[in-house]
Amino acid sequence: MKKLMLGNQAVARGLYEAGCRFVSSYPGTPSTEITEQAALYDEIYAEWAPNEKVAAESAVGASLAGARSFCAMKHVGFNVAADPLFTASYNGVNGGMVVCVADDPGMHSSQNEQDSRHYAIAAKLPMLEPSDSGECAAFVGEAYEISERFDTPVILRTCTRVAHSQSLVELHDRQEKAIRPYEKNPQKNVAAPANAVKRHIEVEKRLVELQAFAETTPLNRVEMGDTAIGFVTSGTCYLYVKEAFPRASVLKLGLVNPMPVQKIRDFAAKVDRLIVVEELDGVIERHLRANGIRVDGGKDIFGCLGELSQNKLRAAMGEALPRFNTYDEAVPGRPPVMCPGCPHRGLFSVLSKLKLTVLGDIGCYTLGSGAPLNAVDSVLCMGASIGMAHGFTKILGEEAARKSVAVIGDSTFMHSGITGVVNLAYNKSIATVLVLDNSITGMTGHQQNPTTGLTLKNEPTYPIKIEDVCRAMGIERVRVVDPHDMAATEAAIKEEIAADAPSVIIVRRPCQLLKYVKAKPPLSIDPNKCKGCRSCMKIGCPAIRFVNKKATIDPTICVGCGLCEQMCKFGAFEGGEKA
Repeated sequence: MKKLMLGNQAVARGLYEAGCRFVSSYPGTPSTEITEQAALYDEIYAEWAPNEKVAAESAVGASLAGARSFCAMKHVGFNVAADPLFTASYNGVNGGMVVCVADDPGMHSSQNEQDSRHYAIAAKLPMLEPSDSGECAAFVGEAYEISERFDTPVILRTCTRVAHSQSLVELHDRQEKAIRPYEKNPQKNVAAPANAVKRHIEVEKRLVELQAFAETTPLNRVEMGDTAIGFVTSGTCYLYVKEAFPRASVLKLGLVNPMPVQKIRDFAAKVDRLIVVEELDGVIERHLRANGIRVDGGKDIFGCLGELSQNKLRAAMGEALPRFNTYDEAVPGRPPVMCPGCPHRGLFSVLSKLKLTVLGDIGCYTLGSGAPLNAVDSVLCMGASIGMAHGFTKILGEEAARKSVAVIGDSTFMHSGITGVVNLAYNKSIATVLVLDNSITGMTGHQQNPTTGLTLKNEPTYPIKIEDVCRAMGIERVRVVDPHDMAATEAAIKEEIAADAPSVIIVRRPCQLLKYVKAKPPLSIDPNKCKGCRSCMKIGCPAIRFVNKKATIDPTICVGCGLCEQMCKFGAFEGGEKA
């Protein structure tokens, strides 16, 4: 039977069919749905971990216990998980272990475009790259077979287009895999230098064996057609090549680390011109050139920036493009904005008013950097805001500490913010941290986290209280405010940035989009009282607009939060929630 599936859904189906027993991940677009879908199978234990490092370590532990295990992450999450995974490459596996990393060419939801193939090379781990949903499911099973055959974790690399597009998947029954017996073997599993030196020898032997495997595996296949031109490609680029140049010869690489040599050399000998098509960095191209295989075009044609497409390939190769209807009207941009009633809006309005330097973090609250709030000065990576605030204030001194804060979300705080707070207390910082607690992991689509009291499978669990954690780490100045009470929020921030000790303000209000959060009746505006001063526009709420020089409210999206009412000096707003 075949079924239409998203790539992420198909990966989860592959886990089910391959007998995977343990899944641990941290949500990160475009990989999030894999773990959510895996949790729907009762045969698979699935969880959200606090971060990718813990998820990878848990998967390593499950593998050591003899079960097939899995963890998923986006490409920047691989940075967090790299520490255990590089050493897991030396230790090897007991039960098979697969790690899925979802890259994001084009940066649809990411802060960089890093190419995860470099990790596979650096960690000396095999990497498979599916092109569509059918291969997503099938390659999971292949990855487990490779993992157990070659005693290694295996990386499955997808990208946004593969993860979030649909194609047909051949469904199969689950193949239960018995848990392999655990045997005490410190020489293999204890990563002490004396053991690791010997394990490195095994890793290099494994790479030689994998190289030979790459020459014969059907994961790498040749599709001969017109020999005037031949393409070497992988992943979603394979589909672009097949659509743009259906008659061309193609060598499709499903195993992208290690790559074959002789297979590519034989293919190159059969075509007049050899072109490498790959997104982001020239990993395949460099492999060919390093092995003396002629390349007639690659990154010099397609570049290293963003996504490719069928038409980009045609244009770069000098082919005529399909004709499309065009229109003279310019389509206005629609940048992302905070939702009506978003608890972050009131806080960032206050921070903008106070003209503070705001060291930001990764989450919905990154939108505080955009107009009209313009409140966030820097964003680096998960959990960085607290460490950056410490370094910023240590260099610029007390005056800077009085005019700056760090902001971080509740899930991000649990992910990698806690150690930053430890640093504040230990090194006697006077930085102020605002933890934006909206009671969920919001940016990736409402996943549970250690503060919410529910697991991935919605089972009740102990909710970790952020204020208790901060006090346990030595922060004595901890307080909680409601960001919809803008006056109280402003007063709290002024008091804490004036203090001579590190402080944490928990800015707590649940995300407006949570099902249990009920909207208030929409506000209205008395046009006779509205002076057209545009003060209400400073909060950037999409429910407010100006018509005939007067503010008006869209009742279909207003949730009655009352923030705009607090901005108005003339009492023009009526109804809604009073702060």
